[in-house]
Amino acid sequence: MRLAAFISGGKDSLYAAYLATKEGHSIECLVAFISENPESYMFHTPNIRLVKKIAECTGLPLLEVPTKGEKEKELADVRAALKKLGTKIDGVVCGAIASTYQMKRIEGIAADLGLACVAPLWKRDQLDVVKSEIRDGMKAIFVHVAAAGLDEKWLGRGLDEASLSDLLELNRKYKVSVAGEGGEFETLVLDCPLYVKGRLEIVDAEQRWDAKARSGTFVVKKAAVVSAGKVLKNSSV
Repeated sequence: MRLAAFISGGKDSLYAAYLATKEGHSIECLVAFISENPESYMFHTPNIRLVKKIAECTGLPLLEVPTKGEKEKELADVRAALKKLGTKIDGVVCGAIASTYQMKRIEGIAADLGLACVAPLWKRDQLDVVKSEIRDGMKAIFVHVAAAGLDEKWLGRGLDEASLSDLLELNRKYKVSVAGEGGEFETLVLDCPLYVKGRLEIVDAEQRWDAKARSGTFVVKKAAVVSAGKVLKNSSV
């Protein structure tokens, strides 16, 4: 099938798109929702503007959809985006793992428009998902944390076997989801099998930590698309 991939720049949306290609589907375009509301129920917001750079890395066209991110009302923006794509696609792919709120709404909108909903990660064991992402070459970093045990030292840290081991310990102590499905953390993918045109390199970034809220964000100010050691494009975010 010809699919539109809902992406945020995080590990799960891009991994789901990759798995869809492994299943024989064709990713026709990327779709990113640019929410004004950092507390959106549906959409990832940290460093969301980097989706332009991610599209460059993949070589795929990108549809950016502005949304106010208001609960339930933001679903109209999802519907409008898919209607805009019209007959160019047969379905959508999303990276939902356990969020029934997100999955039911995407499935419902897709069904109303006669589109399939492909969700390769849905209901999979969360530890298995993260292990598979690491094994299959997803190079991601933590760009937002908001859970017990996740402090400012995690901001900008890579997702790898060592950090996964630490997440498992936090899961034992505080029930932190190792996949971040409870909103405990968000990630940014710097490289992955879908990045056929180059990888994302961070040029300038800063940690913003709120000690009172015990949460923080790794804000990327400037990023570059790099191919075989050569910078293709460098821009502020």
